[in-house]
Amino acid sequence: MAAIHELQFPVPDAGDVSAIFHRPDQARWLLLFAHGAGAGIRHPFMENLSVELAAVRMATLRYQFPYLEQRRGRPDSPAVLTATVAAALRTANESAPGLPVLAGGKSMGGRMTSQAAAQGLLPDVRGLVFFGFPLHPPNNPGTKRADHLAKVRMPMLFLQGTRDTLADLTLLRPIIKKLGDLATLHIMESADHGFHVLKRSGKTDGSALTELAQITAAWAARLSQ
Repeated sequence: MAAIHELQFPVPDAGDVSAIFHRPDQARWLLLFAHGAGAGIRHPFMENLSVELAAVRMATLRYQFPYLEQRRGRPDSPAVLTATVAAALRTANESAPGLPVLAGGKSMGGRMTSQAAAQGLLPDVRGLVFFGFPLHPPNNPGTKRADHLAKVRMPMLFLQGTRDTLADLTLLRPIIKKLGDLATLHIMESADHGFHVLKRSGKTDGSALTELAQITAAWAARLSQ
């Protein structure tokens, strides 16, 4: 069984935003789960992955960025986005005191979380999880978006698909190697940026989400050792 609560929390100078706290029985971890640029907390990927994470005893706090809360099409400035991540951490600590916290998210949400970590805005977070780190715009390879990762001083898990047009693996692998023991890369064969998989892979989109959750839980367990 799991308890699911809807709530709101304030973001300084940006108003209140909505969040959904999903806590399974005997939860071992809490993941701050930020959405991607074009879809909010009720997107099927966010909802379905939260269910899969609950199955491996990981609670989630998925939360909205102000621009989507206010139904604006353009993402907020990086300063507002990182302030939202920091506010979500405060809310998580209030909602689940005592649970160790991970932070991350889908695409842009993960990148804004890592920027918040690089700025020292996420004290006591144990590690970062990226469900498709957006290394560059679609089919426009580059590495500038990863420059701040060198300032992140906590473990990071990168979950990446081989068909992800926002993360050329030939560029991402050297970045992760340079990060050393802090970075772990898990490759999802045939998955795209949304973790849709090809039928010929022998997997389904559902089994891909299960894999994401199980890999995340196994990685988190190693952080406790």
